[in-house]
Amino acid sequence: MAYLPVSRIAVTRGLGMARDFAGITALPPDAADHLALIVEEWLNNVTEHGGASSGGRIVLRMQHLGGFVRLTVSDAGKPFDPRTVTFDGPNLSRGGGAGLALIQAWCRIADYARRRGRNLIVFEMPLL
Repeated sequence: MAYLPVSRIAVTRGLGMARDFAGITALPPDAADHLALIVEEWLNNVTEHGGASSGGRIVLRMQHLGGFVRLTVSDAGKPFDPRTVTFDGPNLSRGGGAGLALIQAWCRIADYARRRGRNLIVFEMPLL
């Protein structure tokens, strides 16, 4: 489990954690790449759009559970349940918008809860 600052450094550290985790748990290369992108996209969204204070923390946990990887993320940003979001295509003017679609395509959003002012999201990524 890691505690990351609500800043761009969270993305860099989270991406490094995902790569380290993939190596330690011997994930297949495609699964390792998917995990890294899921972590990067989610942390980008939390830090850019989540609205949490810069003094706050993002909690990140990864577990290898047989046929899947469970990724649990907690943040003190605005309430946001990714299961309710639909993808209307990339934002051509900003150059983004595909991250949630990738996350939804590569993993199951197993749970979302709002507890004590924090989002708690559980992703489960099947191993290929």
